[in-house]
Amino acid sequence: MTDVERLQRELYALTEVAKTLTLPLELPELLNAVVQKIIGVIEPAEAGAVMLWDQDSGLFRPSAGFGYNLEVLSELGLRAGESVTGKVFDAGKVCLFHTPDQVANAMEDMRPSNRAVMARALGSEALPCCTLAAPISVGEHKLGVLILETIRGPAMFSNGDMPFLQTIADLIALAIDRDRLATQADAIRAERRAERLRSEVLATLSHELRMPLTAIQGFSSALLLDEVDWSNDKRQEFLRMIEQECNNMQSMLTDILDSSMIEVDQLIMERQPVRIPFIAHQVAEEVQRRTDAHHIIVDFPATFPILEADPRWIKQVFRNILDNAVKYSSQGGLIVIRGELRPNDVVVVIADQGIGISPEDLIPLFERYFRVRSPTNLQIPGTGLGLPIARAIVEAHGGRIWAESKLSEGTSIYFSLPKMLEI
Repeated sequence: MTDVERLQRELYALTEVAKTLTLPLELPELLNAVVQKIIGVIEPAEAGAVMLWDQDSGLFRPSAGFGYNLEVLSELGLRAGESVTGKVFDAGKVCLFHTPDQVANAMEDMRPSNRAVMARALGSEALPCCTLAAPISVGEHKLGVLILETIRGPAMFSNGDMPFLQTIADLIALAIDRDRLATQADAIRAERRAERLRSEVLATLSHELRMPLTAIQGFSSALLLDEVDWSNDKRQEFLRMIEQECNNMQSMLTDILDSSMIEVDQLIMERQPVRIPFIAHQVAEEVQRRTDAHHIIVDFPATFPILEADPRWIKQVFRNILDNAVKYSSQGGLIVIRGELRPNDVVVVIADQGIGISPEDLIPLFERYFRVRSPTNLQIPGTGLGLPIARAIVEAHGGRIWAESKLSEGTSIYFSLPKMLEI
């Protein structure tokens, strides 16, 4: 091949690599696509890999390659300074190891476990007879090494291949750095969205908590008026309203505290044998005492198994779902808690006859701070945390939660729990 032909092939390869780097691919796919473009240009290359430095593990890990069994090669982990990759990374310049002896010398400190991985990935224990490697870096920031190897020969790399490989390595470095910057930009945008959400949530929670406080203050002030002689029935009515608003506030504060614990991974499970029907009856009686407009029925089969769960958190699941059932069926009606048996788990369903939920609101129903958009629920107190907390608790127990609903016909919330222990 003449020098002109060589330059033409390299120019074509660089053009193809540049085009490849503009493709909307994930970084590993992008690097693999780039490596494939090199094969036809640097003909002695029978195998090659992009080895990137992983700061967390303190190892070089393969991110792309050819000529290897990539599934096996993924087990490779080279320490700083180890083998050809470590030496080229430290040197910060393209290196050519012309002969088998030079390659063997550069790989002499490769740990036996890595040598075994490389042999399995190549399908041969023979060392490469010629190796060409270039550092991947952006400015002073070192990222890894692009390494090409001749396994059997007879063709070998030459000094003329070095500038081309370094150019390819520089293009790879730019792609990696672009991916890093894009990830950082996404993280910044996500943080800004989260900050905006926190501000909106704080304003919403402040408003929601102010409502019961205002009501409590109003009824208390009315009872303390010296110039008004309230009847005993009126006094009892005011006291019931104060109690109801205190319950609303307590429920909101519980949701906020539970959500905070879940957010910092402090949802600690203390599992023990639990009778789910007993908990359902407990919570149903607790909620029934707070409403005269609803009739709560609990229906579990006699063969319902004892499960291994945290009773405190399971009780909270029932409370959160039942509170919603009562709040979103303000006209009253029947609320049914029913248990069902399946081969590997149990399912509990809590169904109401309330306002229902539109199909588009069912999708984000279990997301934090989401409130069902309906003109009829504008005055319903809440934080939008009850169902997300229930979901976190159910999933921590290995179950799942979902909803079915029709507008004006009511809502059914289902959750499953695995049969972790049967007695």
